[in-house]
Amino acid sequence: MSGRWRTGLVAAILMLVAAALALPGVSTAGKARMSALPAGTRAMWLWGDQPATEVITWAAQQGVSEIFVHVSPSVLTNGDLARLQDMRAQAGARQIKLYALGGDTSWVTNHAAALAWEKTALKTGLFAGVHVDVEPYLLTAWSTDQQATLKAFLTMLDKMRAATSLPLEADVPFWYGEYRVGNKNFADEVLRRVSAVTVMSYRDTGTGPNSIMAVGQDWLDRGAAQTKRVRLGAETETLPDCGYCTFHEEGSTVLAAELAKVDAATRTEPAFGGIAVHRYGTWRGLPK
Repeated sequence: MSGRWRTGLVAAILMLVAAALALPGVSTAGKARMSALPAGTRAMWLWGDQPATEVITWAAQQGVSEIFVHVSPSVLTNGDLARLQDMRAQAGARQIKLYALGGDTSWVTNHAAALAWEKTALKTGLFAGVHVDVEPYLLTAWSTDQQATLKAFLTMLDKMRAATSLPLEADVPFWYGEYRVGNKNFADEVLRRVSAVTVMSYRDTGTGPNSIMAVGQDWLDRGAAQTKRVRLGAETETLPDCGYCTFHEEGSTVLAAELAKVDAATRTEPAFGGIAVHRYGTWRGLPK
């Protein structure tokens, strides 16, 4: 084969490869394998014991399709099971998924307690998955023995994932990517162990500098690389030490407008899993 023909053949092959990579469903990073979610996809945390009808009716009005419902370790004996059963029935009628929400900082090292809670919550048969809010950085050991703490947290996730066939999700701060466990990135290692993450990207603007999108972008990129969904979080509780982290002062109208900006900005983010609002009680109580 002459040099001219070889050059032409190589060029043709490179063009075909480039065209193939541009097609939906073909991506070395996994980006095109996730379909975009509808704009306005919402989730919320429910930490309280508000009545089922109140919660589900309001959630449906807000377009919420997933609720992280706090489950007590004693749910089978403390009298709360009936409320959760009612909530599950009403949520199902509205096509709203419920996830068992739980978390205690001590679980980082007390894996038996984490597994016992998970087993109890899932024994109810009410939930589509498990959603953990465990914050290892609140432990003294985060400063005194950080590597052991990081590893213990990852082991907790390993054990909880192995204990159920249902999805395991985790709440995460936006800055986990700044840390390493051994020679690996901590954020990547967390993401490998869960089905999805919800980022505590708590800012009172949707886009621009120091916004929900700005602080959440690192996780969106990591999620795309691993083909994992990444929700971005918005805060509505009062935070005296961080006014720019919450919509408590701005109110519901500004919250809706800023979250709509996030929806628009994430149309090209394949990992985007919607926005989760923290939390039901304070969200509902926001001023206009």
